[in-house]
Amino acid sequence: MIKVHGYGAVNPQAPIAPIDFERRDVGPKDVKIDILYCGVCHSDIHMVRSEWGPSVYPIVPGHEIVGTITEVGAEVTKFKVGDLAGVGVFVDSCRECPSCKKGQEQYCDEEMTPTYNGYYRDGVTQTFGGYSSTYVIDEAYTLHIPFTKELERVAPLLCAGITTYSPLRYAGVGKGHKVAVLGLGGLGHMAVKFAASFGAEVTMLSTSPSKEQDAKALGAHHFALSTDPATMESLKGSFDFILNTVAASHDLNKFLGLLKVEGKMLLVGIPPEAAQVYAATLISKRRSIIGSMIGGIAETQEMLDYCAEHNILSDVEMINMKDVNEAYERVIKSDVKYRFVIDMKSLRD
Repeated sequence: MIKVHGYGAVNPQAPIAPIDFERRDVGPKDVKIDILYCGVCHSDIHMVRSEWGPSVYPIVPGHEIVGTITEVGAEVTKFKVGDLAGVGVFVDSCRECPSCKKGQEQYCDEEMTPTYNGYYRDGVTQTFGGYSSTYVIDEAYTLHIPFTKELERVAPLLCAGITTYSPLRYAGVGKGHKVAVLGLGGLGHMAVKFAASFGAEVTMLSTSPSKEQDAKALGAHHFALSTDPATMESLKGSFDFILNTVAASHDLNKFLGLLKVEGKMLLVGIPPEAAQVYAATLISKRRSIIGSMIGGIAETQEMLDYCAEHNILSDVEMINMKDVNEAYERVIKSDVKYRFVIDMKSLRD
């Protein structure tokens, strides 16, 4: 077993603090990654605090991982020592169900193996995340990082990036479409970048007038204040797609009315309460609501390659490992532009 140093929590009320644990030895098809950067996702906070159901403790968060491969198993063919590699939201799946065989491992019938807060396929060995020095992972679930610089800005692509790229690609967003992005945060800022890059006309919908300048700097063509009744009235029937990134409670019906005939709302945020939708709002214009969760390994690699080709990166604030609890509080207050990333050198130091 490999001894690993990291940061994690021992119960829902505990702060993130130093923790030591073990990872499996490098197997024939495994690679060992020395972690350089790890993003801080809002879901890290939810899971550390057991807000999405009982978590597995001790818990070491982190599923936006970029690092350097330092060891490869005897049967590894896709990577070599010295390669840059990434780990996203999951590290295994059943590999046999229809979803897995289609390259949609995130929808595995037996559930994907999460990068942390879960168990490997044996149902016994706990998974620990990227707030740590190293990760050991099967090469089949490892991602090539096609960047050579600004690697800290690459890390959030492995969750925030693919979470927004996947639904936009699934919906076929492109030139001639009008797309609204609801919520300007870690997900929303990537959604704006992708939708604009795909050729769509992008409108940012936000409750904060102060975000207009940022939204347009990110690539949005228009900004609309969703708390202004006159503005919302003027936008009825305007959009082909709304990418909804909001994780707080909100009224979906208010925004469904902004869709055109056959318009689609793409849901990626998870509010704490069940939504209530008026059937008539959907039926009257053949509108639909589509949920989406990250992407499979192949699509995530496609996203990384696309980002490298088009110079699309996350906007980040760098922090030291010891400052992660303060970062959590700022994430809750939406006080970050737009993703915290931990410099793991600070863990080694």
